[in-house]
Amino acid sequence: MSDRDEFQAWVRTTLYEAELALHNGDAAPRRALWSRNEPVSVLGAWRNAYGRPELEELFTSLEQSFSHCTSYVFELQAYDVVGHMAYTVGLEHTSASVDGRPRTYTLRATQVYRREDGAWRVAHRHGDTVADTAREAPADPAARSFRLRRSRKGGPDVLKQ
Repeated sequence: MSDRDEFQAWVRTTLYEAELALHNGDAAPRRALWSRNEPVSVLGAWRNAYGRPELEELFTSLEQSFSHCTSYVFELQAYDVVGHMAYTVGLEHTSASVDGRPRTYTLRATQVYRREDGAWRVAHRHGDTVADTAREAPADPAARSFRLRRSRKGGPDVLKQ
């Protein structure tokens, strides 16, 4: 199995299950996947964190906020592995209770990973909300043609609960 195949399998299983658990109020699996080595950072849709102490506070806050996840779909749009580093770019479509109120939203999420002692660990996350879930065509013709070429190859991977 290639590094890319191994990484994609990890994203589809271990990472996906950790995110699903978080949206059901359990941050332990997500905590386990994050690097213990600095630097670590989150530029989050709701809150930012820099360094392990702030990261722990963020995870505690998120697990207290989330519950009753009825749907979590990670639409993997791009990823790569180069040596001991990797990244993912995708859309996270979520229906869960946030502070006791049912919500449905989509986040654009980019994550950076490091292979540490043979295991993938998250080192950075950037997530922001998608104001309108309908995709607009990009204004740049080159970007538009890239999207069309990419869709002819079968489109992005979709992971579902």
